[in-house]
Amino acid sequence: MPQVPQTLDALAVRAWCGLALEALGRAREEIDAINVYPVADGDTGTNLYLTVESAVAAVEAVFAGHEAAGRGAGDRALKPALAEVVRAMAHGALIGARGNSGTILAQLLRGMAQVLASDREAAHTDGPALRVALRHAADSAREAVAHPVEGTVLSVADAAADAATGAEGDCGSVARAAYEGARAALAATPGQLAVLERAGVVDAGGRGLVTVLAALVQTLTGEAPRHGTVPLTAPAPVQAAGTEVPEPEAVHARAPGDACEVGGPAYEVIYLLEADDAAVARLKERLDALGESLVVVGGDGLWNVHVHVDDAGAAVEAGVEAGRPYRIRITHFGAGDAHMAGAGRPPRERAPRAVVAVVPGEGLAGLYAEAGATTVVARPGEPPASGELVEAVRRAHAREVVLLPNDAELRHTAAAAAEQARAEGVRVALIPTRSAVQGIAALAVHEPDRRFDEDVVSMTSAAGATRYAEVVIAERESWTMAGICQAGDVLGLIDGDVAVIGSDVTATAESVLNRMLAAGGEMVTLVLGDEAPATIVDHLESRVRESYLAVDTVVYRGGRQGALLLIGVE
Repeated sequence: MPQVPQTLDALAVRAWCGLALEALGRAREEIDAINVYPVADGDTGTNLYLTVESAVAAVEAVFAGHEAAGRGAGDRALKPALAEVVRAMAHGALIGARGNSGTILAQLLRGMAQVLASDREAAHTDGPALRVALRHAADSAREAVAHPVEGTVLSVADAAADAATGAEGDCGSVARAAYEGARAALAATPGQLAVLERAGVVDAGGRGLVTVLAALVQTLTGEAPRHGTVPLTAPAPVQAAGTEVPEPEAVHARAPGDACEVGGPAYEVIYLLEADDAAVARLKERLDALGESLVVVGGDGLWNVHVHVDDAGAAVEAGVEAGRPYRIRITHFGAGDAHMAGAGRPPRERAPRAVVAVVPGEGLAGLYAEAGATTVVARPGEPPASGELVEAVRRAHAREVVLLPNDAELRHTAAAAAEQARAEGVRVALIPTRSAVQGIAALAVHEPDRRFDEDVVSMTSAAGATRYAEVVIAERESWTMAGICQAGDVLGLIDGDVAVIGSDVTATAESVLNRMLAAGGEMVTLVLGDEAPATIVDHLESRVRESYLAVDTVVYRGGRQGALLLIGVE
């Protein structure tokens, strides 16, 4: 018999996240199919998957950091503390939360983390602590929802916590009790919510939570719960003796709009928000007056806001007044979104071709969007997961898609997204752009009217002919190709490698530009970050005019993009 953990430690949390993601991946389409509340947009399974995928990425980043540190110290067994891993899990879920159910799941994980991370040095936790964590998770999620409704994932979470409270023993016993309680509560959801009963299905968000808890049981006991499946349809009524009872776990294929009310707000608005507690309290009051399905989760200055409204602009403006909203996503429920069948209306016609690009800031997102691209904004230190790229391909709604990752470290993520999109019938070409300036060059020669292969070859050639550089501030002392740098030094990276170490941003940028143009060039692209010196562009443009007469310069404002300056030379 393989050994299984009797307590919950960092490795167990890592395994739980991985198993939950795999299970949600298998169940995603089934959960999407039964999604009828609060809106029948058929994307709850996908949203839960994307939320957990972001949590997994955050947890893996923690382990990767410790493994790298361990190799440097000659100890490959270096392992993070439980507190660090559960905080990463919660943060990853928060920044990646999608939809109503994904946002609530993020708060459930955050509630658990608040308890499990209370002792920063603890290597593991036991059954009693897990009981407390599940209770706090359920309470936190209910508090985050402006108007809680029974028969939803909140009811399932409460039942799981109640069942766990009465459980004795180690973490495995507590997790199994929580799963069984959640499973029973899920089967009861059609009797609590009329829209579920009419559709003949259980709550989709609750179904997803049961799947996540089943993964926790498997992690802690080494065995999947004895019920191989969880109910998808409403329990059949009790029949008289001798009559046939329908199989309760059979899946009925349903369009997302079947047996649901028509109406409700027109838009779903989601964004991350940097704001203090007082501002968020005022924001909740304003958004509650604007719409419904309001869920605000998070804390410590970072929040995920979700609301359904008719005036999407007003919802975003409320966020601007409260703090700094970003990763803003607005979905029109009636516009034929990627997962929405649009009950009673024909599907939206696919465009012949589209470009999907990852960009490092809101400024470049606007530039790419003006050129017709569908964008995914990557905040510094928070690269998008493959699910986000797949979702962007779906939003582009085209038969052929050119994918621009614009980051060397996103190569494998973009490849995985391309494979998934191809499996869904989309023809995808991945151009391995390693910087946003290479993406700009590729987009400049994009011609959707020519043959797909020809367009891809032309875009690839333009990107490959563009050298790229960036000017950044060193965060710590480290070895580089140009020598040892100290925290606070200005670094000039050319084609991904540190080429210049300096103390002045403008001087370092000029040195980088001179090195790049020494090999020739016809066009210089400068993308200015919002923390770069205001005079740097004038200085560099003058330098190019004086020393490189045949070279043109174009300047863009990138906003908050991580690097102080991006440079491209074609």
